[in-house]
Amino acid sequence: MADSGLFFPGAGPALFHLLLIFVQNDEKVAKKLGFPLDNCALFLYNGCKYCDWRRGTLGEVITIASGKGGTGKTSLCAGIASALSELNCSVLCVDCDVGLRNLDISLGISDGALSFLDVCRGDYSLEQAAVHPDYPKLRFLTAPISCGPEDIDADAFREMVRTAKNQFDYVLLDAPAGVDAGLKLTAAVADRILLVTGADPAAVRDAARTGQVLELMGKDKVRLIINRVRRKLLGSMDINLDDVMDEAGLPLIGVVPEDTNVTLSASKRKPMLLFRRTPAAAACRRIAKRIQGMPVALPKK
Repeated sequence: MADSGLFFPGAGPALFHLLLIFVQNDEKVAKKLGFPLDNCALFLYNGCKYCDWRRGTLGEVITIASGKGGTGKTSLCAGIASALSELNCSVLCVDCDVGLRNLDISLGISDGALSFLDVCRGDYSLEQAAVHPDYPKLRFLTAPISCGPEDIDADAFREMVRTAKNQFDYVLLDAPAGVDAGLKLTAAVADRILLVTGADPAAVRDAARTGQVLELMGKDKVRLIINRVRRKLLGSMDINLDDVMDEAGLPLIGVVPEDTNVTLSASKRKPMLLFRRTPAAAACRRIAKRIQGMPVALPKK
């Protein structure tokens, strides 16, 4: 609101939409109303979204997190980013696992991409982020390896993400596992958080703890992805998906079956969604559709 210099106390969403249409159709009107052309935004009361009159609703930042390592978080981040790109969304995928970057392998992008720290420092722009060879609407920033999460300037990182929201439909942040500085850095700027867990007791316990940390941070849009699910193993453990959800204390957005093709595609430096028609790839496509609000049914418990 401060950018636009315009505020209507008590005005309803309909008035904002009418004004938005009015401004969209005439740049001269926008100038007369005092809208800065580079930062024009209207508050629409639609879940705290802002709307730029030239490109529509601002992008959404989604942090992909996990309580423990080995849950397949990075592979899912790459798969969901690819699936959103297939749905004609512009996506920026950022590896935030400082010092232990691996997202480029799952995405099928050659090493040597810019790090997000290069952009945060102002040495490069987001336009110079690596473009995926198979998904032209998907760009990628890797993680720096010469510093720790506590060395990242939080204000500079927040400004980079804010700029990215103006340029991309979705900004996916692959957070490091655990509840340390890396999670807090990426969760602080997130509009939504997808928390990845396995069905084993240790992973579920860590997911529950991570959910509690995120709740203390004021994050209420947290959804659970249960990854590497083997139905026979669940049966042998006498648990089901409902039990995992109850233990983690979070609503479900996706279930991804165990799939050896995830590892095979990474070894070939090929995106999982383009490697083969696999169960994990299909699950990533379903999650991407749910992120966009499409009515895609969840699996039976």
